[in-house]
Amino acid sequence: MSRSSSGAFLATTILATLALPYAAHADEEQRETWRLFVADHTQPVVRAIDLGSDKEIGRFDLKGYAALSLSATGRTVFAVQGDQNMVQVIDTGIALSDHGEHRDIEIKEPKLLSTTISGEKPGHVVAHGDDLAIFYDRGGKFDFVRESALLEGKADLKPYDTTAAHHGVAVPMGNHLLVSVPNMEASVKEGELPPRLGLRVLDGDGKQVGDVATCTGLHGEATSARLVAFGCAEGVLVARPGGMDGPKLDMLAYGDTLPEGKVSTLLGGTSMQFFLGNYGDDKVVLIDADAKQPYRLVELPLRRVDFTLDPAKPRNGYILTEDGRLHLLDVVDGVITKSEAVTEPYSKDGHWRDPRPRLAVAGDHIAITDPRKSLVRLVDSETLKETRTIAVEGQPFAIVAAGGSGASH
Repeated sequence: MSRSSSGAFLATTILATLALPYAAHADEEQRETWRLFVADHTQPVVRAIDLGSDKEIGRFDLKGYAALSLSATGRTVFAVQGDQNMVQVIDTGIALSDHGEHRDIEIKEPKLLSTTISGEKPGHVVAHGDDLAIFYDRGGKFDFVRESALLEGKADLKPYDTTAAHHGVAVPMGNHLLVSVPNMEASVKEGELPPRLGLRVLDGDGKQVGDVATCTGLHGEATSARLVAFGCAEGVLVARPGGMDGPKLDMLAYGDTLPEGKVSTLLGGTSMQFFLGNYGDDKVVLIDADAKQPYRLVELPLRRVDFTLDPAKPRNGYILTEDGRLHLLDVVDGVITKSEAVTEPYSKDGHWRDPRPRLAVAGDHIAITDPRKSLVRLVDSETLKETRTIAVEGQPFAIVAAGGSGASH
């Protein structure tokens, strides 16, 4: 993503948005609603917090410790409980629908759906529109399901074989599925899972299309516009739409311009087509899949604790480092433009699962969990200054934000 082309694209996007006509109706009001869903670090509970009142509006008791995953529509939150071999689903109570000249918002109470998805060691839930793939590390399979069916109380799961149990991922892409491939020739100790060696494309019937694409140690995936990217030891593997023949896979090799390292966590831009990935502990890379030089390296002052992109402010990325400082990354210019202290230091040393802050963007605020202080801190997304805090019982850890604005009839 060159600076000039990205800036032009951004300007075009903003102008097009401003030019959209809005048809006002007497029976509607404009509302903006945001809800935070916060999982405790050790207790089997997820809390729903309304950002209008900062009050807890839902408490959902689970079977075990949960990682959280928000669907692409923002209508559901998946509480992935690997140790309990299950995924529970929370209806956020917020539904946004596009009506061309305007958008509607429907607001209800959040609730825990009765449908429970079971499988051996669920690891990743990946959403692409209405399509969902739930990957099981130990089950040798993944399940495909529609989000709309889950919301209607139907668990119409369609299982697919993953050739062997491994810590992998499956991503819906149009009429096809992108699925990691385990290396069955690797030497693995008893009880351990084989590493990943690549990616394959499946059709709707589960039949492989084309050859396996090399992607050693595949880890991390994200979607931006019509592209899906995966982190590999050799580079970032990008899947592009390919029509009836299925997605086309293209490796963006790291080359000689980057230091030793690899991408293992990826985020995808929304209003602009790009990816933001980690590159080791103390660097990130901006990735433009269509540029001659696809990578731009950004060095961080210290190791990264968490990072996220702002879906409504396409130039903004936010990175929290272990000194407790939050950094504003301009993804067009590829530079950090502002930094502020927001928590006390949280070292990356220790167990990877130790309680550390996590980030979520909710409108004009960045919500930051602070498990030591039993707080969620709300930081202004432009100034990076704290505006208020919300006390949360226990150790608030994983967090996602659902919401938006629209006409309420």
